[in-house]
Amino acid sequence: MAATAFLAAACGSSSSTTSATTSSITSATAGGTTLVTARPVTGLGTVLVNGEGRTLYIFEPDKHAKVTCVGGCAGVWPPLMLAGKAEPSGGVNAALVASDPDPAGGRVVTYNGWPLYLYTGDSQAGTASGQALNSSGGLWYVITPAGKVVTTKKESSGGSIY
Repeated sequence: MAATAFLAAACGSSSSTTSATTSSITSATAGGTTLVTARPVTGLGTVLVNGEGRTLYIFEPDKHAKVTCVGGCAGVWPPLMLAGKAEPSGGVNAALVASDPDPAGGRVVTYNGWPLYLYTGDSQAGTASGQALNSSGGLWYVITPAGKVVTTKKESSGGSIY
């Protein structure tokens, strides 16, 4: 049954809300802030992560502009929702942190104009199983503290677009 739910979410649903998974893997501190920090991920270099150390991704179809991963897509790739204000740390450039409206409600944290997402397929902090994955209608990539999108697989820390 869980596999069926995952496949249904991955294929896209017409639901306009994100799954319960979103709130369980996004991070907000008790003070009402969403932490955006950076840490090394093997094979990719230093990339953005949330306060729980979970890798953050951009979705290429967002076109460096607005949230397009909604419904079933957001069930697999939950957006990093803004709780109060965004708090950059660990080399994250505060000038690149902002937020955009989420079509399902609330606001999504952005970095250098890109909405940020988590991946439910990452088993733990420090993993990046979603890197360069073609899923839910587009490619997913990690982003560096400099705001560069890393398009390579986990072999090197180079290769960026945008």
